[in-house]
Amino acid sequence: MSTTGSGRVQRLLDDQIEPFLQHLRDAGYAERTLRKKRTVARAFARWAHGKGIASIDLNDSHVDAFVLRLPRVGKSRRKFELAEVRLFLGYLRATVSLQCAPPEAAVSSTASLLQEYENHLRKDRGLAENSIRVYLPLVRALLASKIADRGFPQLLKALSIRKFVIAQTRNRSAEYVRLLATALRSFCRFLFLSGHLAVDLASSVPRVCKYRQSTPPAFLAPEEVTCALAATDRSTPRGRRDYAILLLLARLGLRAGEIVSLELDDICWRTAEIVVHGKGRTVERLPLLREIGEALAAYLRKDRGGSQSRRIFLRMWAPRIGLTGPAAVGHIVRLALARAGIRRSGRGAAHLFRHGLATRMIRHGASLPEIAEVLRHRSQITTSAYSQVAFEALREVAQPWPSRGGAR
Repeated sequence: MSTTGSGRVQRLLDDQIEPFLQHLRDAGYAERTLRKKRTVARAFARWAHGKGIASIDLNDSHVDAFVLRLPRVGKSRRKFELAEVRLFLGYLRATVSLQCAPPEAAVSSTASLLQEYENHLRKDRGLAENSIRVYLPLVRALLASKIADRGFPQLLKALSIRKFVIAQTRNRSAEYVRLLATALRSFCRFLFLSGHLAVDLASSVPRVCKYRQSTPPAFLAPEEVTCALAATDRSTPRGRRDYAILLLLARLGLRAGEIVSLELDDICWRTAEIVVHGKGRTVERLPLLREIGEALAAYLRKDRGGSQSRRIFLRMWAPRIGLTGPAAVGHIVRLALARAGIRRSGRGAAHLFRHGLATRMIRHGASLPEIAEVLRHRSQITTSAYSQVAFEALREVAQPWPSRGGAR
């Protein structure tokens, strides 16, 4: 590599460090953090210059080599440098069109196939982003398995798929296996429709037996909801944000993903309505209750601050962007329940409030169609699960237990 080429990458990296830091400053990063990032960026520029690496040749393997340049550096420091250099290169790709070449290992047939499948889900199938985030890791596990090492996907067989599914079921929940089977069937249909396979192997994916309404849905009792809300400290910015999120869950029964996707334009203050972008790309209007409106107004006025993001709820730490996904809302809920001394296990913590709202309605005499309308269910079969929580009504219709000696 010529000295002229390495000199160009040196100047390019040096010239973009300060604009990069200003970009982070606008995103809300503290000056103390920016000083650390400046040190790492300058060290990377010097290292790339010393190695004679031209800008067009930069890729993620060079980032790894830079992080491993000092053998005695601690694990936490390497992790910090890795994140900072990747952030810097991402900025360069977006702003100065730096064409950082990916390492050869990353440009594999399976990686390009996964990207093609993701585009299929988003553009052809129109799946919501939350659904795509569920499907991709499951299909990626198939591509990372030994099955993908032997002429994949042309040599993919029904028996190989079944063996893979069975191997993945060990120590896994029934819900995980159900989602895995659903994702693999979708992937097999894609392989067939896109011409990668001559036969549709979707029917070869084993079906998972999961009985509907085998157990009553877990929910929060009214007193537990009250305790969780009361345990949230509304004297702090984080507490005011979390309190507004919990109210949306408890009073309107919103899903976690619906809360994450809420934007400033979705709040209609004059008409006291809130626009909800639900499952299946549905858009519906719900009443903006006074309690929720006051909590949202307090958070927006005092704590949200300026941001390029239009999302209502932002991260507390830089970068000041919207919450990363439904898991962030679940984390907020788990912390709130822990503060209130409420113990719940399993997945779907945010849904406990939604189930609690439905349970409260059915115990106060609401019909299943009314509950379906409030929760925005497309099928009343989904709503029928809440009939199991009307324990007092079930006792009235339950048959007496057979007397001793058998039924008579």
